[in-house]
Amino acid sequence: MTMVEEVVAIEEEINAVAAPPPNFSVVEDGVYRSSFPKPSNFAFLETLNLESIICLCPEPYPEENLEFLQSHNIRLFHFGIEGKTDLSQSIVKDTITEALKVLIDVKNHPVLIHCNSGKHRTGCLVGCMRKLQNWCLDSVFEEYKKFAGAKSRNTDLEFIESFDISNMRQCLYSIIYQYQGFASNKPRLLFRSGDNNVQKPQLTKV
Repeated sequence: MTMVEEVVAIEEEINAVAAPPPNFSVVEDGVYRSSFPKPSNFAFLETLNLESIICLCPEPYPEENLEFLQSHNIRLFHFGIEGKTDLSQSIVKDTITEALKVLIDVKNHPVLIHCNSGKHRTGCLVGCMRKLQNWCLDSVFEEYKKFAGAKSRNTDLEFIESFDISNMRQCLYSIIYQYQGFASNKPRLLFRSGDNNVQKPQLTKV
């Protein structure tokens, strides 16, 4: 076996042991996205040193996944959004808003966002986050379509475009800077809500 063949064999072995979920990608430093993780993906998830997972599926979380989270002290934020829900419903907008609050809180980082396929619901949440980052809509839509592919939904794009980030401005006004001394001295953003009447995101204890 040549050196090249040995390297390829080693890479294949590593990928076989630590395979990422389909549609996995890095969104930002400490923020990841993917499809629904399966047990075959657990070894890969271990390499991310996750603090939290945001699940956008309404179904109960699988027991084997819960056991994995518990064994690694990973928090689960479970937001139930049906796959083909009418996105114009106010409850969907409220749910995405609450998920976005969890997402921008660096106490929850590193964090993985997922739905079933990692395309539509995940794409909507990431798209709304991009609007908070002042991305232009063309770039937001391009990223959404990159993951949705041929299954891109105009209703999702309309939802992202119409999502009112002014609702999040109140949150951003209370963002404070925090340093992570163990990594680098660059400021990190931390969400701090000053409204005790706001519905809290559902945190599943594992």
